[in-house]
Amino acid sequence: MDKETAIKLFEDKRVRVLWNEDQEKWFFSIVDVVEVLTGTDRPRKYWSDLKSKLTSEGSQLSEKIGRLKMKAEDGKMRLTDIADTEEILRLIQSIPSPKAEPFKMWLAKVGSERIDETADPELAIERALETYLRKGYSKEWIDQRIKTIEVRKELTDEWDSRGVQKGVEYAILTDEITKAWAGLSTKEYKNLK
Repeated sequence: MDKETAIKLFEDKRVRVLWNEDQEKWFFSIVDVVEVLTGTDRPRKYWSDLKSKLTSEGSQLSEKIGRLKMKAEDGKMRLTDIADTEEILRLIQSIPSPKAEPFKMWLAKVGSERIDETADPELAIERALETYLRKGYSKEWIDQRIKTIEVRKELTDEWDSRGVQKGVEYAILTDEITKAWAGLSTKEYKNLK
């Protein structure tokens, strides 16, 4: 099993996932997530009813749902509704289930932290430092990372002052810089990291 197609296990239930290299996002089978969180033996029916309810309430969630072929239990590739991480987290909030509660509590905590960080941006910096330390990075590596971010900010400020357009032009310049110092494209370097 590779990064592009995988099956994640959650409480001994499978959740089919797919990595989209171009978008750099994970996509999850909605029916699998619904089955895990509700325990229903009819997850497709549950999802169909929930989708109708969300649409009638004016939710735009169903407009952002895609369909991809994923391997079904019978081994055949079948179309299934999929959603990226953001949409799955939105969906979880709509599922009344004790199994969904830990996710909802976590979402509330993260939301509260981000609001606090908006009021005091230093909290975001402290959180980032704590995260790097928890991941096992050394203080020296963290200091170097912060310096790299500062230099990148100065560079993008200079690009802005010279009229470089964000998006494609930024990507082209970043790619050229990465090729010059690493001999790799930005995407190749990201994959190497």
